[in-house]
Amino acid sequence: MIHRVKHLLHRNRHSERFALLDELLRNQAMTREQLLGKQQQDLSAIIAHAFANVPYYREKYAHAARAVSSLPILRKDEVIRHRDEMLARDFDRSKLKIGNTGGSTGKPVSFYYDAHKGELMRAGMCRSYMGSGWRPGQKILNFWGARQDIKSGGSFGKRINDAIAAEKTIAAYEYTEAQLRDWAGAIQSYRPVLLQGYASILAELARHVIDNRIAMPNTLLGVFSTAEVLYGWQRALMEQAFGCKVFNQYGSREIPNIACECRHGNQHVFTDMVYLESLKIDHEDRLVITSLTNRVMPFIRYEIGDSGRLKEGECACGSPFPMMEMGLCRSNDIIKTRSGKRIYPSYFIHLLDGLGDIGQYQFIQSEPDRIVLSLVAPSGLSAEAMNSLRARVRKEVDENMVLEIHRTDEIKRTVSGKHRFVISNLD
Repeated sequence: MIHRVKHLLHRNRHSERFALLDELLRNQAMTREQLLGKQQQDLSAIIAHAFANVPYYREKYAHAARAVSSLPILRKDEVIRHRDEMLARDFDRSKLKIGNTGGSTGKPVSFYYDAHKGELMRAGMCRSYMGSGWRPGQKILNFWGARQDIKSGGSFGKRINDAIAAEKTIAAYEYTEAQLRDWAGAIQSYRPVLLQGYASILAELARHVIDNRIAMPNTLLGVFSTAEVLYGWQRALMEQAFGCKVFNQYGSREIPNIACECRHGNQHVFTDMVYLESLKIDHEDRLVITSLTNRVMPFIRYEIGDSGRLKEGECACGSPFPMMEMGLCRSNDIIKTRSGKRIYPSYFIHLLDGLGDIGQYQFIQSEPDRIVLSLVAPSGLSAEAMNSLRARVRKEVDENMVLEIHRTDEIKRTVSGKHRFVISNLD
């Protein structure tokens, strides 16, 4: 009874969100053909809106045909330079908010948004959660790494809001083993149905749970990984520790709700919210995204900085949404040698397999023939182990590649709270 009352209060407080969720669920009941027809209509409408109302697009597309494939690609540096010109003229700037990306692909982007976008984003997330078996009103515990998203203070009003929403957020942008123990205890006492957070944070928490044999509550139905690339070893840790399936979400601050995994492990593209293309750019399958819902500051054919491709076929889950496959990295996580060889981050992640007492690590390339490896390792590495790593890099990556190894007490996360394992600072 209390659960139902709290949920009704939450629905009443966020009536727009739940109305949008109802609409998204109706879309999900369409056939593939109906969804693709709706997508084409929405795509034509957002392009027409941009032509008519957005100064940047009126100038940029002045001589372009209105077919989406004829429109030029929108890149991050253009958004940075022309943010104000990308604002639609029907919106009052003083009534909008400014959001900021974390710059995980190398270029932080700021953008305008309104309350409707926030409510639609949350409605889209709720639809994704429901694929795990979660239902609105059931408890969610978030582990969030972005300082700017964590509201300061622990006011009585905020505690009441959290209780009504059946959702709590733990500030997880920095942590110790003691904090990991406290967080495991928070899961035990709160007994959530879902966990959600950054992949690296949830993987660290999962490792702590496994190492200390901490029993997790049987209420857990799913773990939703977000904000970072999810690696296979992280997924395996989480599923072992929390005893439930991990669902990988894909989206960004500027364009949320792009895709999410189903129970069969396939990532489905939400074609009622985005138009997704995979184009060959600089020898990679780059993702180019158009938001179908953002009329405040349209993002049309936006190269988001991630790699991936569209997949053919039908999924056994029965979803009408088409499938996609993410690349294993963001575009500036690829190490490049002077000779033009490209090494994906998974190589470096597995380079440290079996070396034992390593808490955190990060590879950074700032020069073509030099990579710096920073390690948080209480007992350090032996001279033999370090020499072996250097020799492997020379043999397997490039004979001229120098690997510098430094021990450190801390590896700082990005301003958005993400931990990046491999970073290339080369242009």
